[in-house]
Amino acid sequence: MGIAERKLRQREEVRNLILETAWEMVREEGWQALSIRKIADAIEYSVPVIYDHFENKEAILLEFGKQGFGILTKKLAQAKKKHDDPGAQLKAIADAYWQFAFNNKEYYQLMFGLNMQACETEKVIPERGTFRRLVSEPIEKILNNHHRTDVNACMKYHTFWSIIHGLVSIKTLATGTEISDEVNKMVLDDAMTGFIKNLER
Repeated sequence: MGIAERKLRQREEVRNLILETAWEMVREEGWQALSIRKIADAIEYSVPVIYDHFENKEAILLEFGKQGFGILTKKLAQAKKKHDDPGAQLKAIADAYWQFAFNNKEYYQLMFGLNMQACETEKVIPERGTFRRLVSEPIEKILNNHHRTDVNACMKYHTFWSIIHGLVSIKTLATGTEISDEVNKMVLDDAMTGFIKNLER
């Protein structure tokens, strides 16, 4: 291995170490506790070394955002492929989204809860656009199949996301145990059934 290749590999190793350390901090203390200084101290490198790999903390968050949307879109695509009917596809997508939200809480909080600007992140995270297309396609198919020229498909995409994100947020913020996981899932299923019926009528 030549000197250039060795330096490149070492640089990649340091970058991965930064991300691994940052992720451990997030899992232990939450996103708000993350800082460049704390990462540098943890890996025993100087702060300029961190900045040599990431422009700022937001660049690290963006990297994790890319990872999160990559995982989410892969799971949604897999769920969608299991069905041919667009209504069944939407239900499967909703279920996969729901499972992702609670099995990957740190990613979900970053992706949808840290005030990341949607327009800006979609430019640098293509997977966010993929997420939109995965949901929009079956919505458009249902509208076309039922000759619904009076409905705006883009608005319905936002309605779909608002429903499921709202339900995830309610469950996440709930402090009591008066509503079981099973009931929460039933509410999601009921909401999706109503949403799809509304598209079809």
